[in-house]
Amino acid sequence: MVQRVSRQFKDISLSFDMHPITRDILVLKDADAIKRSIRNIVQTTLGERFFNSNFGSDVTTSLFDFVDYGTAAMVETQIRNAITTFEPRADNIKVEVSPKYDENAFDVTIYFNIVGQDFPQQQFSYILEATRR
Repeated sequence: MVQRVSRQFKDISLSFDMHPITRDILVLKDADAIKRSIRNIVQTTLGERFFNSNFGSDVTTSLFDFVDYGTAAMVETQIRNAITTFEPRADNIKVEVSPKYDENAFDVTIYFNIVGQDFPQQQFSYILEATRR
């Protein structure tokens, strides 16, 4: 097995805020860049990208199902598959999804390691809820 050695990862911030001194667009680095990328992958609906219709996840269609542990397990699998497929910088991925019955939403916590770097395991959480289109 070939082990990849990573350099520093950088992505632009999609808020397009400017750095107060350099006046450049803010940059997300390393773990923050990967976390933002993972969240974008999960929240992108399949078919939303014109030239890559397979990019994204099918999570949004599951949000209109019941808020229960069965749906949470399905969402968990969809998130893990999307990250494994589209984010090569993340490894050893663990996803936990818990239903929030009163809010018609799910608590999502994602754990991962950064490929090729000796950072401790990364973690971030957010609430996944159905939005009307």
